[in-house]
Amino acid sequence: MNGSIVSFSNGTSLICHRDTRIAHVVFPVLYTVVFLIGLILNSLAAWAFFQIRSTSTFIVYLKNTLVSDSIMTLMLPLKILTDSGLGPWQLKAFVCRVSAVIFYEAMYVSIVLLGLIAFDRFLKIARPYGKLWVQNVTSAKIIAGIVWISFFSLSLPNMILSNKKAMPHSVKKCASLKNHLGLKWHEAVTYICQFVFWAVLILMFLFYAVITKKVYLSYKKTQKKDSKSKQRTKGKVFIIVIVFFVCFAPYHFSRVPYTLSQTHQRMDCSIQNQLFIAKEGTLWLASTNICMDPLIYIFLCRSFLEKAFCVKVKKFRSTIHENPTVPMDTRISV
Repeated sequence: MNGSIVSFSNGTSLICHRDTRIAHVVFPVLYTVVFLIGLILNSLAAWAFFQIRSTSTFIVYLKNTLVSDSIMTLMLPLKILTDSGLGPWQLKAFVCRVSAVIFYEAMYVSIVLLGLIAFDRFLKIARPYGKLWVQNVTSAKIIAGIVWISFFSLSLPNMILSNKKAMPHSVKKCASLKNHLGLKWHEAVTYICQFVFWAVLILMFLFYAVITKKVYLSYKKTQKKDSKSKQRTKGKVFIIVIVFFVCFAPYHFSRVPYTLSQTHQRMDCSIQNQLFIAKEGTLWLASTNICMDPLIYIFLCRSFLEKAFCVKVKKFRSTIHENPTVPMDTRISV
């Protein structure tokens, strides 16, 4: 099945035909797998978190992450139908104008929330007895609300400015539905989101550098025979940054050159095709975040583990007594 890429330069458009068999067969299958797994895991998470009160900033951020993951999950069937060619062209127009925009909005909300979760873990180490305003539950709810409103404000113009008349041919490329201002806004938002991602990633590495040092010094003072617990704790500490980097970093390496090929740069047709496949492949990897985030709930949230799997998790008391300056949250599930 053949499709085309529309490149825009100084108000003109060039048609670049491409072979879309990978996009129409392979990716829909991969997205279907992610959708099914994500639906099961996030349904379980929703059931568990419904029974957990928001008594800490950590729980507030986890619940908001669940909401963003659930939104991404619900948007996937529309993408699967349109990418596979099973849906009508009118559905493709809706995906371009609405559901794809919502998907990206929820994805970047997840990115920022994972950064806030890392920040929350960092504060538990840096200020174990202190109480900054950001460690207040009400503050966490306000911060989460600001994150949602901010990305909604960035996303809304992408919906409004995709106002060119939709036709069976034009909906093959979402950029062809955007007016000139819409293309410029789309490019600007891409750069803003790139900045957000890399800022969060850099801060996350800084947070976990401090966490690693604190945890290492803590366990150096404890009994060395407790090596298994030490290794298990290290794994829990790094689960957030591992999930974050594996899911989102590849996509952000490929996104900017792909957007440039969409909006105004003249590029060789074969390069445009390669950028499209790279963007779609890394976007699929980013979508697997909806399956990976439940691992964070399981490893780091003791109350979630107890509610979701009906098990009682023992607290690691010995370390608490020997080194009370390091919060329980950094050593066990919380």
